[in-house]
Amino acid sequence: MNRRSLLLLGGAAAAAATAVVVLGPGGPKPPDLGAAPLMFQNLAQKLAGAMRIEVRRHEQSLALERKPGDVWVLPEVAGYPVRAEKVRELLVGLTELRLVEPRTSDPEMLDRLGLQDPAREGSTASLLRVLDGAGQPIAELMVGRRRVRTHGDVPESVYVRRPDENQSWLAEGRLPLDADAQLWIDRELANIPRDRVLKVAINRAGEPPLELKRGEGPDGRLAATLAAGAPPLEQTSLDTIAGAFEYLTLTDVQHAAGIPGKPLGHSRFTMTDNLAVDVSVNQDGDAVWVTLAAVGDEEAQKLNARWKGWAYQLGAWKLKALLPRLEDLRQAERPAAAAPTPAPAR
Repeated sequence: MNRRSLLLLGGAAAAAATAVVVLGPGGPKPPDLGAAPLMFQNLAQKLAGAMRIEVRRHEQSLALERKPGDVWVLPEVAGYPVRAEKVRELLVGLTELRLVEPRTSDPEMLDRLGLQDPAREGSTASLLRVLDGAGQPIAELMVGRRRVRTHGDVPESVYVRRPDENQSWLAEGRLPLDADAQLWIDRELANIPRDRVLKVAINRAGEPPLELKRGEGPDGRLAATLAAGAPPLEQTSLDTIAGAFEYLTLTDVQHAAGIPGKPLGHSRFTMTDNLAVDVSVNQDGDAVWVTLAAVGDEEAQKLNARWKGWAYQLGAWKLKALLPRLEDLRQAERPAAAAPTPAPAR
């Protein structure tokens, strides 16, 4: 390379450096000519006005709505809040989605990429729409099959197209898309270790009150004070009550004012660190519904911020842990052993 070429290159580099200084960090960045183009240009700024997200598939549909305080909720699930990190992951994925290479534009071939019309029978495509407050689309696309990664360092990719176009693309980026509302909810209600439970007071309709207390010492376990001669209780059942709040998860949710079923009773779990949890139980056929309220200090406030105003459906098996009957806790009577058959006389 001759001296003149070197001077020209040096001058261009100096000019670029000067532009960076003048424009500052807020100025436009030089284009990355080696990167695939973004599917949506300047989307990050527009998403500040996003108020609704819709996901539609042939057999499923999902809608998320944005409420004051930047909280996203599920209107079809009583307006219950969704996991903020899941919404963030989806919107960030949209802003980073890049069109790597064009694929078929033949409408008859789109089903091979999972990009056929979602309304068609057997379609596996998803229609994703992000709307503003006036219901106008900020971003919308059809999402098809994911491309399987063969190496750990290869970016995720997925087939996409715009709803009003037949041209399909292989796009690079992570786009987590679920039309099942349950996958957007944080289903864990609490996870309180069983060794924190000191006492349980149980009041079930039609049953005498029952109180359980933890024994002394680090290895103490829940036990009940029973009248002399009363059948013993099964320790594993008592341990199940102590672990009632370990990995407690919901299966459905409603507003507390509309809790289904009839009241069955209530329990209070007194725990270490100045925490108590009141459980009110309703039964609707085989379904078990509860409302939860915490009493205590900062920990109780955090729990109530999550629980207040909501009724949760739990697995039916949780009824024996949260509101057991005395007969549920008694040891099963074992049949008496049969007397041995005498050997025949010889």
